[in-house]
Amino acid sequence: MRIGMLTEGGFPYAFGESRAWCDQLVRGLTGHEFDVYALSAGARQEARGWDALPGQVRQVRTAPLWGEFPPQHLRHPEERTGRAAGRRERRRFTEHFGDLVTSLGGGAPAADAEADGPAGSPAAAKADRFAAGLYGLAELARDHPGHGGLPALLRSEDAVRTLESACRGPRALRAAQGAQVQDLLAVAERLELALRPLSLDWYGDDHDPGLGGVDLTHATSGGAAALPGLLAKRFFGTPLLVTEYGVRLREHYLARAASPLSAPVRALLAAFQGALAAEVYAQAALITPGNTHARRWQQRCGADPARLRTVYPGMDAAAFASVADAAADDSKTLVRVGAVEPAKDIVGLLHAFAEIRKAEPEATLRIIGGVGRDPEAPGYLAHCRALAAQLFPDEAADARTVGENPVSFEEIGSPDVPTLEDAYASGAVLVLSSVVEGFPRSLVEAMFCGRATVSTDAGAVCEVIGGTGLVVPPRNPRALAEACTALLGDPERRARLGAAARARALELFTVEQNVAAFRGIYLELISHAPGHPAGYGARDAHGVPQPFARPAESHVPGRWAAAGAAGRLTTAVRTPSWAAPDPDEAPADGPAAHGPAGRAANSRDEEARWDAWMPVGVGGPGGFGGFGGGAGA
Repeated sequence: MRIGMLTEGGFPYAFGESRAWCDQLVRGLTGHEFDVYALSAGARQEARGWDALPGQVRQVRTAPLWGEFPPQHLRHPEERTGRAAGRRERRRFTEHFGDLVTSLGGGAPAADAEADGPAGSPAAAKADRFAAGLYGLAELARDHPGHGGLPALLRSEDAVRTLESACRGPRALRAAQGAQVQDLLAVAERLELALRPLSLDWYGDDHDPGLGGVDLTHATSGGAAALPGLLAKRFFGTPLLVTEYGVRLREHYLARAASPLSAPVRALLAAFQGALAAEVYAQAALITPGNTHARRWQQRCGADPARLRTVYPGMDAAAFASVADAAADDSKTLVRVGAVEPAKDIVGLLHAFAEIRKAEPEATLRIIGGVGRDPEAPGYLAHCRALAAQLFPDEAADARTVGENPVSFEEIGSPDVPTLEDAYASGAVLVLSSVVEGFPRSLVEAMFCGRATVSTDAGAVCEVIGGTGLVVPPRNPRALAEACTALLGDPERRARLGAAARARALELFTVEQNVAAFRGIYLELISHAPGHPAGYGARDAHGVPQPFARPAESHVPGRWAAAGAAGRLTTAVRTPSWAAPDPDEAPADGPAAHGPAGRAANSRDEEARWDAWMPVGVGGPGGFGGFGGGAGA
């Protein structure tokens, strides 16, 4: 089958969050073809280029979520000069954009305790209005492409006035009611970037099917990367799979809290991201969180637990196979591996190590890792170095030797730590002291190396460790010190925990288990889909049959409605071109010949033939039973 891989700030670029696991997945699934649709995070990422791609990647299409809207992403060359939007387009924009921003009032659906409430509830009404605005803007972008289209409208005076009305309305967000003009301009600018996927040339035409030619879309996050998947489902009925190893909404909340933006801007953008996440989770055929921590976030945002399935990230265990087992010796070295930034609480670790030294005077601590991506990371690293020098003055064995500090700050690639495997091999115990954590990769790598671990209870730590390591509360240096001291003084216990940790990691967190899980998920989702949505022919250019090329629904004339999320009904969407009746292919006594009105006048025998012809699960022109279509499912 053909998979549309949707990424944001990662694969196929040389660095980014989703790069590693997407590359492993694509290389592991050699029986499928991949079209990659990538949103880049910045100029620096684009300048570093792509990783080498395997042969099953048919094409890569990229677009930036920064800077000006690039003209090369317009559908046709003649649109590059695009005319300004006329009165009709501006009226449509004001209506749809008004629905979108007004739905953000009173808190985002993700923050509502009744986000997944019944049809007719306030949360459901807000979700419906947000969806109506979002898909209305997508239709406007298709009907009016070019530089004068949606990107220009989102930065126009009309957008600012609509935002102002939403902030002054009776149901406006309390934090946004005092928004000034500069705040509204900042929100409009950022919404244009967030909604840029609506205006891209990825949704097909007569010459280029784009996402209309894939069997399944797979988004690597629930944010902007999933927007093309939402439109592929809306326009073509393509099923959407969403995988999140770090919940995008949580990352937005953390980033906004530390940003210099004003309170009204932060409130509106947070509400938008929450509403977008809720819509993505409502429309996804399946959501695969990477751990229980992410799963709880997704359920809080309205995801249906029945469509959640945990798939752990796959990591390369072969790279750590050469690391010897931790011998039951008297090593007193603690190792901490990873970026140095405030969320990792290195300060707390240093204070804990001061207590450890009282019980184990020969203990040493190696902090291995560079500066993190947090803007405060460089200053934080300098502060940690100064604190270590203050807490642990250089010690010398005698009057003739140079003193050394028991705490060292090192980086991978230095003479003492040439590789990541050397970092783990050098320690008796791995320590993780984070107060904020997603999926702890360094913990899994230490488990592959057979090392005992002491960690703080943050993110998915407990789920990863199971019973193979010690876990203490975060921001508690005394508890951290006691756990580390207990393991440093008991080599046999360290060896037992290390062996158990390696066995657990090899069972749950390898690339092989990840690829096998997604191979089954792809086949499961496509088996429940009506078929290849675009229907570009039953055979490819070489005459090879395409089993999903012509769905049964493409023979059904007219329009239909589908059940929406949480049991609510949405209005019928525009009938896609692939669903138009085809008299040449439909049976003579099928619906192309008779239609709904003609069926009532036919004989009982003809009605029996109709029922025999109709595919299982299809409920006629009024709906598709279990399949769903348009904005439903």
